[in-house]
Amino acid sequence: MELDMIRKLPFSLEAEQSVLGSLLIKPDSFEKIAAILTAEDFYTEEHKVIFGILQRMFMQSRTVDTVILMDELAKEGKKDEAANIQYVTQLATAVPSAANVLDYAKIVRDKAVLRRLISVAEEIADMSYAESGEASAIVDAAEQKIFELAQNRDSKEFRHIKDILGNVYQELVLKSEHKAESTGTRTGFSGIDKVLVQMGRGDLVLVGARPGMGKTSFAMNIATNVAKSTKKAVCIFSLEMSGEQLVNRMLSSEALVDSYSLRSGELKPEDWERLADATSELAGCEILIDDTSGITATDMKAKLRRVRNLGLVVIDYLQLMQSGRNIENRVQEVGDISRNLKIMAKDLGVPIICCAQLSRGPESRTVKKPMLSDLRDSGAIEQDADIVMFLYREEYYKDAEGAKDNIAVNTAEVIIAKNRHGSTGTVEMGWNGQFTKFRTVDDDREPAPGT
Repeated sequence: MELDMIRKLPFSLEAEQSVLGSLLIKPDSFEKIAAILTAEDFYTEEHKVIFGILQRMFMQSRTVDTVILMDELAKEGKKDEAANIQYVTQLATAVPSAANVLDYAKIVRDKAVLRRLISVAEEIADMSYAESGEASAIVDAAEQKIFELAQNRDSKEFRHIKDILGNVYQELVLKSEHKAESTGTRTGFSGIDKVLVQMGRGDLVLVGARPGMGKTSFAMNIATNVAKSTKKAVCIFSLEMSGEQLVNRMLSSEALVDSYSLRSGELKPEDWERLADATSELAGCEILIDDTSGITATDMKAKLRRVRNLGLVVIDYLQLMQSGRNIENRVQEVGDISRNLKIMAKDLGVPIICCAQLSRGPESRTVKKPMLSDLRDSGAIEQDADIVMFLYREEYYKDAEGAKDNIAVNTAEVIIAKNRHGSTGTVEMGWNGQFTKFRTVDDDREPAPGT
């Protein structure tokens, strides 16, 4: 057996020719493959050039014909007109129809992924041989490269805007034709969704409140809404409560059984029926809970990479996390954590909801509604978050005698103080502390605009 065997990089000449031939005989086939194929996925330089021209013509809604293609090839430096005509004609006759263009495109894409995998493997080997940094950091970097490749995201090179435009175009078509299949994630609360429209992929969503306001319950309500509506995996990192305590809250919210009754075991027959229905429904959801104390963003990321069909991440709460680095200043440490969470959201391509404690600032003001300046420990949290929501309940600040007179279902305000993608405002919600459940007060009421 020869040790110096020459290995050829994976590629399929026939598949590449068939894709280009399909686009030449039926240009609107581009709609089927725009989201999965780029010019860099082709192996031969000539095919990269031709695909790039066809892609540009499609985006400009220009008619594709041989004369225009010849002119564009000449502009790209392909001056041999006779050879160009001969090869384009050969491509156009390479396939009898464009019916299987998606299958051809997938072959081209798969070969490109294999070539990138070979390149990534070489990079990982180089990092290991160089011993540049701690072993854990090298393993994390290697895992990240493989993860990006598995998610069809290549971070090695610049992406041309025409490739990104193709993806955006496909998303716009999806949103206009199938609104229910929007690429974002809805909270399940109509008033909030009117303001946010949706939580975008890669958004870091901060839910801030004083202790006891219900931020954990609010985050869990959204988690169950998303898990039930999308059928995707929802991962919850509970740094304050055990998994059992968290599930008790979720059962109380979903079954509408008094949380005190769950803790005491004083359950009525009708409570057991509702609990059985809620248990069955929650068990059918892909909700994954990790109650490790003091977990770091790096540890979270390593676990989340292995979750299939991930739709949402919830963290309760920010100030209980560790940075994993030796940082003496707590403000700098929290800033480091928030930056890592934002990077993690972007890398995973899903929204991350992170609960956060607020400072005592509201307690000393006449108007006790929270503001961005009340975010505890670090101003970097405000900077890194795409969306910042505060929870405010007026009865929280009433004295004990007044609180006793309140009915079980109280009002709450969700103050959307920052929204990188749109408007801000205040949404009135219902809060039922008995069941640790938030609800939409009025689906038709417009949220109050931000100031």
